[in-house]
Amino acid sequence: MKVLLGVIVCTMVLLLSLRSCAAAMRPDLTITTIKQDPYTMSKGSQMEGYCMDLLSELAKKLDFKYNVHLVKDGSYGRQDESGAWNGMIGEVVRKEADLAIAPLTLTAAREKAVGMTKPFMQTGISILLRKDISEEAGIFDFLTPFSVETWVGILAAYLGTAISICVVARLSPCEWSQPQTEENSFTFSHSLWYTAGALTLQGAGPHPKALSGRIICCTWWLFGLVLLACYFSNLSTSQGSDSNQLMVKGFEDLANQQGIEYGTLSGSSTLAFFKNSNNPTYRRIYEHMERAKSFVSSMDEGVRRAKEGNFAFIGESVSLDLVVARHCELVRVHEVIGMRGYSIAGTLGSPMLKNLSVAILELSEAGELAYLRSKWWASSCMADPAKASPLQPHSLKGMFLVLALGLGLGVLLAVLELTTKSRSNAGEQRKSYCTVLSDELSQRLRTTTTTTNKKRSQETADKDKA
Repeated sequence: MKVLLGVIVCTMVLLLSLRSCAAAMRPDLTITTIKQDPYTMSKGSQMEGYCMDLLSELAKKLDFKYNVHLVKDGSYGRQDESGAWNGMIGEVVRKEADLAIAPLTLTAAREKAVGMTKPFMQTGISILLRKDISEEAGIFDFLTPFSVETWVGILAAYLGTAISICVVARLSPCEWSQPQTEENSFTFSHSLWYTAGALTLQGAGPHPKALSGRIICCTWWLFGLVLLACYFSNLSTSQGSDSNQLMVKGFEDLANQQGIEYGTLSGSSTLAFFKNSNNPTYRRIYEHMERAKSFVSSMDEGVRRAKEGNFAFIGESVSLDLVVARHCELVRVHEVIGMRGYSIAGTLGSPMLKNLSVAILELSEAGELAYLRSKWWASSCMADPAKASPLQPHSLKGMFLVLALGLGLGVLLAVLELTTKSRSNAGEQRKSYCTVLSDELSQRLRTTTTTTNKKRSQETADKDKA
């Protein structure tokens, strides 16, 4: 028994010793970083931010300890004429730090001086400007509340209603009882005028007397009221949202206009991109900035000038997204060029870099990097109302259906009124029903202006006699 207890005690002591040795063998890394919101920020004596959370996750995965300090000269890392590096890259090159974690852009020059991991964040170059820099209203902007298909449907409904009123006014005996001698008020031209008058809420007399004609007119008036309500509602919404429609939608627009000044951060990798590019548009942008000396000395200055208006600040899209989240009057254009990544820098040949790259990929595949992005880039702005989109035909399909039913009902009633009168006349005249109905249809549908022509002929004859 004593032997067993001794073995257990020795085993426990051995395990504790091994754990202590393992803890002692854990690497203690020196990390250099730079203060930039929201990557690294001071919170009392501690530091927080996207990079600090990322570093914590990497330390858990790779089981290392670390000490973080801010870079002494407050620079990211630039090579001077003698080939020496400053900033965080310089500290890693001089082995004053094992790793540099910050929004460090992966470039060819840096890759030669230090080792770089797989990017933990993708970025590019975009444009920041104020929302109220809008384009001039177009001549036909009043048509924007409805889509082209909806306008075509409205035109078809208008013509269909006018034709239905004209046909019903001819067929219905209550509207046109004596086609041989009586003039028909609802000619096709008058039907078009009457239908258009209903859309302006004014009306145009005379009004139909028959029940069939009144059903069609009431249905059209209802359709017109709903149509006008939808039009003015969508027009006011679209006019309000159009104020946020940017005149500059990309770098091509920026290069082709003269009304808005633009610039970027002096000495930045963004400026180097335009300077070294062979793209004609990007070259024009660089030459304009060089000629106008429109560079800014800091990110804050670029944001301030953009908020003042008539200035577009060109910078990295990730940083501009953060600015937009904090300053609600600013907006970033959708176009992003020159895609590149932010990486962690380490000493050349360090075996740690391979493990860090694998860990970064694992965090990306697990959605952790996306979560950190949403956490630190959360917007403090109230959501803007969604821009009103043109109404499609399916949005008004209920009213189109009601109108179609009203037109069909009106024409059907007119036909029933005519057949009823034809049946009654057939009994009085002792003719067949089909013969009377055929005569009525022939007189009402083929005779267009007989009465008018007779009156004009009579007036002409009277004038000749006089």
